[in-house]
Amino acid sequence: MSTRDTMELKEETIRAQYEAALGMVFGFDHAPRLAKPLVVASVAERSPGVGTRPTFRSTVPGMATRSTARPGGVRLAERIEGLGDGLVSPVQAACLNALRRSLAIALAMGETFSAQSGLAELKKANLEGRVPEPKRGEFGELLQGEALVVLFTFANALAYLIAPHVGPGTVELGEVEEVLTDNAPLALQGALWELDQDIGALATDDVKLVAVVSAFAEALMKKVQIRAENGARVSVFTGASWKVEADGLTIAGFKPAKAAKGGMIAMAFKKPHEVVGNHIAKYQSLRLAKMLMAYDFERRLNPFAELGGFIFTFMGDGKPGTGKTTLIQMMAGLLNDYCKVAGYPFRYQNFSIDQIDSYQGKSGQNAKAFIDAVLDPSVIGFGTIDDIDQVAGKRGDRQSSAGQQEVTAVFMQAFAGAGTVVRGNCTFGMFSNYPENVDDALRQRAGARFLVDGPQSKEDYIDILSLLLGKNHSIPVGEHELFAAQEIKKAVAASFEGHSKPHEEGLLKVWDRVSGEIGKLDTLAKIGAYLKAIQQADERFTGRAIKNITDAVKVRAMDFELPDEWMAEPDLFLFKPYDEKLSMIKGLMTPITVDMVIQEINRYADSEFRYADKSDEVAIEAMVRDFGRTEEAKRRYLEGKG
Repeated sequence: MSTRDTMELKEETIRAQYEAALGMVFGFDHAPRLAKPLVVASVAERSPGVGTRPTFRSTVPGMATRSTARPGGVRLAERIEGLGDGLVSPVQAACLNALRRSLAIALAMGETFSAQSGLAELKKANLEGRVPEPKRGEFGELLQGEALVVLFTFANALAYLIAPHVGPGTVELGEVEEVLTDNAPLALQGALWELDQDIGALATDDVKLVAVVSAFAEALMKKVQIRAENGARVSVFTGASWKVEADGLTIAGFKPAKAAKGGMIAMAFKKPHEVVGNHIAKYQSLRLAKMLMAYDFERRLNPFAELGGFIFTFMGDGKPGTGKTTLIQMMAGLLNDYCKVAGYPFRYQNFSIDQIDSYQGKSGQNAKAFIDAVLDPSVIGFGTIDDIDQVAGKRGDRQSSAGQQEVTAVFMQAFAGAGTVVRGNCTFGMFSNYPENVDDALRQRAGARFLVDGPQSKEDYIDILSLLLGKNHSIPVGEHELFAAQEIKKAVAASFEGHSKPHEEGLLKVWDRVSGEIGKLDTLAKIGAYLKAIQQADERFTGRAIKNITDAVKVRAMDFELPDEWMAEPDLFLFKPYDEKLSMIKGLMTPITVDMVIQEINRYADSEFRYADKSDEVAIEAMVRDFGRTEEAKRRYLEGKG
């Protein structure tokens, strides 16, 4: 659809339908024709004099249909509010708002279709009893077309609006049955009746409520799409598109809009060669981007996650200006491009300091919404937490706000909690210039460590100078091959080799002592002795650290890049069945070696010792300043008394 074909579905047109939409949410009567009830409709008794909410009834003359089933009350608002403890929760309010807004958009779209297709004139003529006999067939077909348009628009808008609230939980609804196409009001009543039944049967809490609403919207869209293939008189709807500016929703025929919402991302992407230095971090980011693309939407699982070589969380740390933001831009750009080729929805979200709120509980809600949006199993997700040392508070730190403490609790539960499920469709990156200020338990939930140390060699500095100068100069390069030092495999091999011995002074002492006592670390027993010695030197080196190291070793066992052509031509890999993708990946795996294990132990332990040394040094410097201030205060006090 070209841009010039997109019209605006005006906000005033949508808001004019709010009263009718609200009436349908509050209540109406419906006798099911195609589906069987799952729950018994029950409306709470009211005391005399207590008013009831308004109910919605169809006002289309001559369109009533006979049914032997007894009409039942559909009270969606009461059904949803009844899931709580007497007060409407934020999630319940979001669902009700999404329902009203979706119904209003659908009704407005129905009016637009009616006006543009000629149905409006036929409706007027029908009210006056003057529809010509030759036009009766066309009238019926247009009413059916309007019903399909309104139903799909409702489901499309509902799926789109509820998407930010969807968590990792799923429900199995089966096929939507009560799809009535006699006319638009009856169609909406049938859909809402079935949604009410599904909520009553399957929604036990807020998480399940959102899952049911989302799954119902998706199922209804699929059912209407199939019906619309043989539907007549819908060319007005399929031949143009409409934009709802307030929501960012584009209605383009019978095409779901949810994928477009997941993929809208505003960022200046970077190419891999524009990331100078940071060889291991860049290499792991490249591989992680391709790993994410192996996710199977039908199975809702990634072969890499099943094999144990998937990076769910990672931490990138380094001095200011070493390239953390550039690394984020590179990885997000790769994922965005891969997803465009494959037609997958991509969602990037960043959690920053401006989402810490002064209202109690709000910061935690913001963090939970961020986590849920990235975890959404229907998208490829990439979530980043920049400057996590400022965002998440260190437990026991009196300078951390209540909001920061809430965020820490949410992240710890999400990244390695009892209910954490790693599907392999998303990854979370935590970045910091001062990782020593991050809570120890939260930092250890980062399964991989990316040291973002920026350009290191002379060649790195020549490359970054040339890159940042651009092309508006005629200065010769000299004796240097541009970007040859950034050749990833060669650079990474050298970087990994550099971790055959520790870098940090504290860890190097442990290494030298253990090596001197037991010799070369070439057996599991000797490696275990080295790990115990590290734990004795740093008590924070716990079982979680060992898990993170072994996960990193498993990633190294998959020390291969999925071929670029697999990303460029999805049929070669991405669109293969899950079991076939799993088999293809297994065929590329390499055995785990002693060198891999030693290098990953040293990489991880180096980072922990680096954090601990910095943390201790910062604490010592702070105490020295405090003692100095105390002594100066005493001196001035005594001088004043004298």
